[in-house]
Amino acid sequence: MKNVFVAVFFLCSGFLMAQEGINMKEKITPPEKVLFTFQKEYPNKVPVWAMEYVGDDNDEVRYEAKFKTDTNAEALAVYDNLGVLKAYELQIPLSQLPAKAQAYLKKNYPPKAIREIAVVVDYKNKTTYEVIVEKDARFYDVVFDNNGGFDVIIEKN
Repeated sequence: MKNVFVAVFFLCSGFLMAQEGINMKEKITPPEKVLFTFQKEYPNKVPVWAMEYVGDDNDEVRYEAKFKTDTNAEALAVYDNLGVLKAYELQIPLSQLPAKAQAYLKKNYPPKAIREIAVVVDYKNKTTYEVIVEKDARFYDVVFDNNGGFDVIIEKN
C-alpha cells in the first residue's frame, strides 16, 4: 500500500510540474546586451525578467522586463536577444484613452468587463492602445489606433 501511495504521489507531481512548464514563464537573467540596454533606458528600475519564444516557428527569443514606473504603474519592455527594444507597454487608466476609444468601449462593453488598459509603442514607434475585456468568460484584446479609432479585436488563449 505504501508503494502505491508513493507511485501515485510521483505521478501527480510529474503532471503538476509539466503544467507549470506550459503555463508559467520562467524567470531568467537575460544576456548582457539586453541588461545594458534596459539599464540605460530605465535607470534605477528593478525588473522581473521572463523569456518567451515568438515567431512563426517559435524560433525568436524575446526578453520581457516587468517593472514599476515612477508613478507606480506597471510597465513591460520587450527586447530581442541583441538588446533591441521591440515594444514598450504601460498600463493606463480609462481616462487616458482617446475619447473615440472610450466611446467605443462604453457602447460595446459594460464597465466591469474591462480588465486592463495599456498604451503600447512598438519598435517602429507606432502607438496603439490595447484594452483587455472579458465577454462570455473569454478574454479579448481590443486594439485602437493612435487616435482612438477601433482597429481589431483578438481573442486571447
